[in-house]
Amino acid sequence: MNLQPSLPKKSFPFLLLFTSMSTLVCCALPALFVTLGLGATFASLVSAVPQLVWLSEHKMGLFIFSGVMLLAGGLLQWRARNEPCPIDPELARACDRTRRFSLGFYIFSLGIYLLGFFFAYLIVLF
Repeated sequence: MNLQPSLPKKSFPFLLLFTSMSTLVCCALPALFVTLGLGATFASLVSAVPQLVWLSEHKMGLFIFSGVMLLAGGLLQWRARNEPCPIDPELARACDRTRRFSLGFYIFSLGIYLLGFFFAYLIVLF
């Protein structure tokens, strides 16, 4: 019996963080820089990394993709919540630690996504 998680299962939390960070970069950072009076700094950043403009131009697709990824991650977290851990006490502690870390990673990614969503769509309402 193989107790090692498959590669997609291992890399999925990092993919969640990457997609949620892209929403933060596309929408929250520009608003933060302008709010703090650092518009010129952001203009320099955009000239150094022109891909940031592409992210901003495609923010609807970016948010939809990130939202679907976070939803899938949440469903995986929910499904795995009651999966059994190994009987060996050391492996069981590692299993519990990994579950807590994965849940914290998911909540952190969700928070970043919501922060980006706030700056992209909700702040314009105020």
